[in-house]
Amino acid sequence: MGKPAAERRLSENEAQAFARLIRSSPRKLNLVAQLIRGKAAGEALALLTFSKRRVAGEVKKVLQSAIANAENNHQLDVDRLYVSHATVGRALVMKRFHARARGRGARVEKWFSNLTVVVRERADEPVQEAAE
Repeated sequence: MGKPAAERRLSENEAQAFARLIRSSPRKLNLVAQLIRGKAAGEALALLTFSKRRVAGEVKKVLQSAIANAENNHQLDVDRLYVSHATVGRALVMKRFHARARGRGARVEKWFSNLTVVVRERADEPVQEAAE
């Protein structure tokens, strides 16, 4: 009994990972996501490791999860992976109150974001660098 398995939304040479409710605004998170779009997986991990932005650690965890999904669930070659999509979306916005002068209050919005990273296996063979 039970319902049939859903069809795979991605192609056979892709894997993805999600992060929900990242405590950063979508605008700031998208700056980090732009760094890794189209880059090889190893190069993207190196960029995120040495990035000064706080949210780069969260993006790195999602990218590592996507790489692990590709390797373990879809049997893709890790050396041929690259970041095909890195999309950022809005999540909830917490509204808070900040006390101001003369008994007034100001609204403080604390933005949350969602992140989706899709890695794809390149069709061509990885380039072997000449060893000296």
